[in-house]
Amino acid sequence: MIIEPFRTDDIPPFIALAATENWVAEPWEYEFLLAAFPAGCFTARGKSGEAAGFVTSLRHGRSGWIGNLIVAECSRGRGIGEALFRKAMAALAAAGVATIWLTASKSGTPLYEKHGFTSVDTIIRWVGRGRQRHHVHSHTAGEIGLTGSSYEIDRAAWGDRRGSLLEMTAERGRLIQSDSGFIARQPCGEAVQFGPFAALDARVAEGLFREATAAVPTGTKVLLDAPASNRAAQRLYRRSGMMDAGSNLLMYAGKKPEYRPDLLYALATMGSCG
Repeated sequence: MIIEPFRTDDIPPFIALAATENWVAEPWEYEFLLAAFPAGCFTARGKSGEAAGFVTSLRHGRSGWIGNLIVAECSRGRGIGEALFRKAMAALAAAGVATIWLTASKSGTPLYEKHGFTSVDTIIRWVGRGRQRHHVHSHTAGEIGLTGSSYEIDRAAWGDRRGSLLEMTAERGRLIQSDSGFIARQPCGEAVQFGPFAALDARVAEGLFREATAAVPTGTKVLLDAPASNRAAQRLYRRSGMMDAGSNLLMYAGKKPEYRPDLLYALATMGSCG
């Protein structure tokens, strides 16, 4: 088994492998990761060149994320996952990252704890439906652009500037924002994903959420990942009829982050980039 850089032609086999685990995964995300931080994305290959596992990572300013660590079932139990994980950790360290984030399933938690990761929150997957009854106009990021306040609110939530991730996720969807918060609606297969989504208070968050939901056709599935420690977010989603569809741990290693979950209502991607 050898570990090589993740390539563009690895995206289809990764998507196929992710589907076996019921992961929400679309090609745009991996194209973005390969463009933003190719040094931190890897593929494990067998002797015949077949892909046996993958991992991706992304650097922001002084923080980074590890995501998409997956190994084909037939290749598990051979240390491939840990080898891929070590490569991603080393790439982020070489890039000067002080804090590394990831979301962990129950089965993956022992590996991450072994490498110094600590749980800081739980990320809940919420599932609901759109409620569009009339046309609602919202702007694309290309029309108005993310405002400076949106960047600053996100920085306050995560303790780091994540401009490239915010711009990519907002650009591919529809953006609603005010001086006190912002929410992006992204296409996600036949569903719609909300996120990134951050706000200075619960009143602003509810207004943004209602406007975003009202612009999604009735019956269309809505997905989002939100921190459990944001009680206002939990109350909002339950009142809106969304269902808790499972959870993962939010973990970090390295320098303790200036994390403000009270500002954070949904992640920018479904677990792999934060």
